Amino acid sequence: MMNEKDVENEGSQDSIPVRDKRRFGPDGELKGDEAPAPEPPAKPIAEVELESKLRAEIERREAAEAKLVGVQAKFDEAKASLEQETAEMRERLRKTLEASAEQSQFDFLASLLPVLDNLNLAISASETDTDISHLRAGVIGTARSFEQALMSVGVAAVPSIGESFDPEIHEAVDIAPADAEGDGKITAEYTRGYRFRDRLLRPARVQVGRNAAGTAGS
Repeated sequence: MMNEKDVENEGSQDSIPVRDKRRFGPDGELKGDEAPAPEPPAKPIAEVELESKLRAEIERREAAEAKLVGVQAKFDEAKASLEQETAEMRERLRKTLEASAEQSQFDFLASLLPVLDNLNLAISASETDTDISHLRAGVIGTARSFEQALMSVGVAAVPSIGESFDPEIHEAVDIAPADAEGDGKITAEYTRGYRFRDRLLRPARVQVGRNAAGTAGS
């Protein structure tokens, strides 16, 4: 049988509130603030090294790509600059060639004016001077001045009389009898041939000597 003291002790114990903040999950594990957070599992050393190498490789690749972009930009800039310089140089060269050609034409036409002057003088002289020798001298002087004008621009006469016949620069019009020494030599010129530098303007139309005895013997 409980005495009064025991009843008082029991009542005092019931009056003390107890708050248990611990919580347990369905599996019986302790949860809440008192439950320690689980630590992540440690990665293997090989995996850590592999991730480090992968990050380094990514950084190198990104740096290489950035450098390549810069190099490509510089290349495009240099290419555009070179194309512009080439176009400008081509235009300057074209203008220089055109100016040179125009100057050459100008100089040639200027060299022909004295020829025209001589022809006009010969015509005027023939109207008052009946001496044919004077007219002939004027025509010869005009022809010489015209040849000088041609020579000034690089035109040269093809050698003919006394030279050996050359089908590259001569055109045989007829054949004349000749001795053994004159066989194959040009004996007369009908039309003078001309060269312009290394190009043949027209062949010389000539007469070629032919030795009958030499021909029969061959």
